[in-house]
Amino acid sequence: MSDAWNEYTLADGTEIRPLPKVSLHDHLDGGLRPATVLELGQEIGLELPAQDATELGRWFAEKSNSGSLVEYLKTFDLTTAVMQTREGLVRVARESVQDLGADGVVYGELRWAPEQHLSGGLSLDETVDAVQEGIEQGIADVRGAGGRIRIGQLVTAMRHNDRGLEIAELAVRHRDRGVVGFDIAGAEAGFPASNHRAAFDYLASEFFPATVHAGEADGLESIRSALLDGRALRLGHGVRLAEDITVERQDDENTYVTLGTLSQWVKDREIALETSPTSNLQTGAIAAWGDDILDHPFDLLYQLGFRVTVNTDNRLMSGTTLTRELSILADAFAYDRTDLEIFQLNAAAASFLPLEEREELSEIITAGFEGS
Repeated sequence: MSDAWNEYTLADGTEIRPLPKVSLHDHLDGGLRPATVLELGQEIGLELPAQDATELGRWFAEKSNSGSLVEYLKTFDLTTAVMQTREGLVRVARESVQDLGADGVVYGELRWAPEQHLSGGLSLDETVDAVQEGIEQGIADVRGAGGRIRIGQLVTAMRHNDRGLEIAELAVRHRDRGVVGFDIAGAEAGFPASNHRAAFDYLASEFFPATVHAGEADGLESIRSALLDGRALRLGHGVRLAEDITVERQDDENTYVTLGTLSQWVKDREIALETSPTSNLQTGAIAAWGDDILDHPFDLLYQLGFRVTVNTDNRLMSGTTLTRELSILADAFAYDRTDLEIFQLNAAAASFLPLEEREELSEIITAGFEGS
């Protein structure tokens, strides 16, 4: 991986990488190693924009920094192209877990859309099994190297297609074989969660949790639909929820705000916001407030008591890691180790693990932060 992790330290000198972390919003097809895209692409004769891993990684970062989610999503044509076989899926999943483990992640949920990986002849169930095989191999690798990690799959339906119920049923079929939740992703504007109401009704009837991409490329109505139609327990990104917060006035010490009914509901119900700082800049999700990390509403949401979490979204496209995302926020808003621990505890509490296992995860995080 390209990050010089030892450069990411807090003001007190604490290295961020060894701290135990929770990653809730990490796309499998957005976290490939450039070298893997290059190697697998060459094997299938895929036309690539660069023939060097470093240059290819740079290409992904440049193409992803367009300020448009639609343009950002086009880079996935290359990554999904090399994930159409069992071998490709196993390898990508295994390496993803290895990379998360190296970044200090102790629990992660990898989301991906099986319907995008069928051109090589695999069935939906076979794709899920292949990804689970890779995950289990990656977990064994991390543990063999002396680390600890646990990973769950979030099976995702593409919101612009009409396969929501089919994919929801797939997720539930694999609930005891690695799948911990459901998601919808893809172009948000024009494709509300209500389009997949049948899928969400089915998931609710099976008591199966869902997170929904909302409040990234669309505004408050998208979030409202995610909550009402999708019964979302978390919001994928959710940063545009800040549009429902009115800043009345500010002085040298305080900011006085009024919350709308939607934002008040999200706060009171402790519905987690899966923010991804670098990605939110790249896709224009925070364009209403500016184009710099200091303009991100993350700190406002945090100070107001929302259950904010920090994520990478797509490590390849954003050229990032969870360590780097935490460092960016710490530098921008003068966060210390206590703040970073709160973000991890927020994520642990919002994870799709059973209650007792969420509590155990919180204990692992607290012990790790105290011992660092």
